[in-house]
Amino acid sequence: MSRTIASWVCAAALLLAGSAWSEEQAKPLHTLRGHRDLVYSVAFSPDGKRLASASKDHTVRVWDPAAGREVAVLRGHTNQVLRVAFSPDGREIASGGADKSVRIWDAATGRERLVLKGHTNWVAGVAFSPDGKRLASASADRTVKLWDLETGSEVFTFRGHTAAAYSVAFHPDGRTLASAGQDRTIRLWDVAGEKEIRTLKGHGNEVFTVAFSPDGKLLASASKDHTARLWDPATGQEVRTLQGHRGDVYTVAFGPEGAFLASAGGDQTVRLWALPGGHAEGVLHGHRGVVYAVACSAGSAQPLLASAGQDRSILIWAAPQPNITPAAARAEAAGTRR
Repeated sequence: MSRTIASWVCAAALLLAGSAWSEEQAKPLHTLRGHRDLVYSVAFSPDGKRLASASKDHTVRVWDPAAGREVAVLRGHTNQVLRVAFSPDGREIASGGADKSVRIWDAATGRERLVLKGHTNWVAGVAFSPDGKRLASASADRTVKLWDLETGSEVFTFRGHTAAAYSVAFHPDGRTLASAGQDRTIRLWDVAGEKEIRTLKGHGNEVFTVAFSPDGKLLASASKDHTARLWDPATGQEVRTLQGHRGDVYTVAFGPEGAFLASAGGDQTVRLWALPGGHAEGVLHGHRGVVYAVACSAGSAQPLLASAGQDRSILIWAAPQPNITPAAARAEAAGTRR
């Protein structure tokens, strides 16, 4: 049964599928201000104690999300910074920008360790491999590059996108890479074999972001066609289309243990979807402008959600904690289908 906008926004904006949020939980814990222009990307450290952000103001900033304070400003990019990511051990931060470079920073000191050059247009996506030894980058030059982080050398260039590549993500096993872009496709790549595995088609417009679930069984995507979608990466089949946003969907992020998916976009909202069913769980209001970025922490005692965008602010929220585990939810969904 479809849900109306009114039912999503009811009360404090959050309920459903085994979890309920109070009005207080539906309000931001902190508002982080410091960027002088819109914020394109946010990423939590693996332990959830730090948050990195990338902005049109040419900087990467590091924050203490629990305390709501800025820790460091990383300067080096000479143009807009479009994407940021933490390494799996939390010791490094990667950023990609409109200056066509990928930069690797020491997360503790803020020192720039590497500048990776090779793309011929802006870099919109960066992702560390699960072992932290390699980095993938996606660019408007239509390529996805793989880099060796010990030497700073380019390992391989994946070609196949027919327009700008916006996003890249590693499967948790490190053997598969997903990318998405302006050509409306999602492409899966064999990292070791250095070849394309398959192309996922279904979105009716540009695909801005892709993300794997923590267990690797789902791939989520966000698109200009106003939808987020869930895919089975093993088969390439679309699992669900998540409809509700009233504008472009710019980003998606899985919650801890894959219990929910967060999406955000041009309608100035963050929307939450219960998994595995993909039911609308709630709507977060607070931004005054397009929301370009969302991220969820997994390592902290209190899971957090961060969102950011056109209004230059980063909002920190308490992440939903379902009353049933993802495994139980899957079993329940399976029983319902039977």
